Amino acid sequence: MPVKVSVIIPVYNPGIYIEDCISSLQRQSLPPDEFEVIFVDDGSTDETPARLDALAAEDPRMKVIHQENSGWSGKPRNVGIEASRGEFVMFVDNDDYLGDEALERMYEYGVANGADVVVGKMAGKGRGVPVELFRRNHPRATVENAPLIDSLTPHKMFRRAFLDRIGLRFPEGRRRLEDHVFIAEAYLRAENVSVLSDYVCYYHLRRDDGSNAGFERFDPVGYFRNLREALDVVERYTEPGPVRDRLFRRWLRVEMVERLRSRRLLNLPDDYRRELFAEIHEVVVERFGPGVAAGLQPTQQVVAALTAADRYDDVVAFAEWEAGVAPRATPGDIAWRDGLLHIDFTAEYLSGGEPMLFPAGAAAAPLTDVPKDVTEAVRWVASETAARFGQATADLLLRERSSAAQYFQPVEFTRETVPVGDGEEVRLVLRATATVDPATLPRDGAWDALVRVKTGGWTKECRLGPAPREDRPTPEVAVVGDRPVLPYWTEPHGNLSLELRPRGKRLGLGRVQLGDVSVSDERFRVLLPVHVTGDTDVRLRFVSSRRILEVPGTLSPEADRPGSVLAADLPAEDLSGDVWRVAVCLNPHSDQARFTGLPFALRAGGGSVLVTPVPGPGVALRLARRARRVLGAARRKVNSRIRTGGR
Repeated sequence: MPVKVSVIIPVYNPGIYIEDCISSLQRQSLPPDEFEVIFVDDGSTDETPARLDALAAEDPRMKVIHQENSGWSGKPRNVGIEASRGEFVMFVDNDDYLGDEALERMYEYGVANGADVVVGKMAGKGRGVPVELFRRNHPRATVENAPLIDSLTPHKMFRRAFLDRIGLRFPEGRRRLEDHVFIAEAYLRAENVSVLSDYVCYYHLRRDDGSNAGFERFDPVGYFRNLREALDVVERYTEPGPVRDRLFRRWLRVEMVERLRSRRLLNLPDDYRRELFAEIHEVVVERFGPGVAAGLQPTQQVVAALTAADRYDDVVAFAEWEAGVAPRATPGDIAWRDGLLHIDFTAEYLSGGEPMLFPAGAAAAPLTDVPKDVTEAVRWVASETAARFGQATADLLLRERSSAAQYFQPVEFTRETVPVGDGEEVRLVLRATATVDPATLPRDGAWDALVRVKTGGWTKECRLGPAPREDRPTPEVAVVGDRPVLPYWTEPHGNLSLELRPRGKRLGLGRVQLGDVSVSDERFRVLLPVHVTGDTDVRLRFVSSRRILEVPGTLSPEADRPGSVLAADLPAEDLSGDVWRVAVCLNPHSDQARFTGLPFALRAGGGSVLVTPVPGPGVALRLARRARRVLGAARRKVNSRIRTGGR
């Protein structure tokens, strides 16, 4: 079979972090004879070369090229391109990993859309990844109709014939931002770029030891010299005007202004801050016209203006003010309706822990002059933020806890200005309702709710919560398809999360009262705080001191009040003469089926079945449990002596 994809991985001293990368490649859904993996070992000095040689000896898909250290990733990637046989090449870093279906999905998407470049959805574990770019699929994306320029890392799939046709390769040597130069040219010269957003293809990781190359403190002089090369690419393939300004704005915003804001600046030593500021000031004055900064958000415009004016002390003072700015998202009602979870919340920004205040009736006013001091800068930001409040947005994202994969949920929101005091100032509040369909979440496990609030130059995320304990609604567990879904509040912080097929979480079934349970004509019924949209199969387990019985049951929606009715036929003759604890399994057809105990028992005898409180363990039962523990400890001790030869 022709090779569809060649995966190219530059390798330098990854240690154990390469193992997740290797495992993800071996799990790929693309047939083994349709892809190859080329590891280019760039002079590693740890045990990695031997590990890769052994891997290649046992897996014909894996190939290894050893070379002397070149200093950075550009040359290893170029060597991999020349050695590749695939229709597409995919670049992966040695401490990251792929989703199991990444190669298959990206290849098929690229072929279907005639793409020269395929950008797969990313998840960042401990590091930032683009968010807005992956809000939806973009079969035909350009730098004008999609925020492609937000993603300049090389972790994408490229048509090999496209790279050869335009002669595109990575800059080599000891340098930074070689990926910016490569990706910017690819975007600007590709016939089509396709963005795949409905599946997490790439997991971008920060090592536990913090040794990723991208997190090392860089030399500002060399860094911004290399950054100018990316700007040169944009100038070569665009005309002066709005498109070029928009692209340049990405580097001004991400690589310069954002480095000079809030804690990111304040956490650096003063001497390094000054060196960084001096290099950024030089690039801003040298390369960017007024149209570049004019498209920034208000807070970013202030930092850019102060930087262009060479006002280092004011940039630091503005960063100190911004360090106290953060969003807060407060949950409201949370309820299931028709199998969907509806979540109400409000969101606004705080300053110093208190709601931010803005001038009432503010009108937009361009920043024509550099603010004379930080007080004036803050005043202009507040006024401009209020004037632009019509552009503010709130989103709810669900982030899968173990992988950091996150997905936007549908949200409807309104913007409200809330007068304060005499009415000369207002709070800017977003009131929103998000709708979560658990059937769209691809994995079981814990999902944390985050709110993304965008206004006035701040785009920040926060957890949905905390909710004061006395104000927290108690959302019901639901069965959606064959999945129990449990909304719950984290402890001790009180933030909202969801657990799909819960493990060890209380399902709220302990709230059932004896009056909610009835037995008549050998028919068992109980009202449970569980949301279902139609008749749903469950399974009941009855446990006595001697036996365990299981019977099928059904959950049906309750017409007159929240919850559902659990109904089952009782094997009355089998229950006779004993006390039975009761448990229910909400997903009996799953291989992860679990039973949850209910807070009552059944006492059968004399032709009837009575509902009683759960009996506590009697003296005999406590003694039996203690005897089993003692016997078990003695047995383990004997077995240990046997294994150690009596020592």
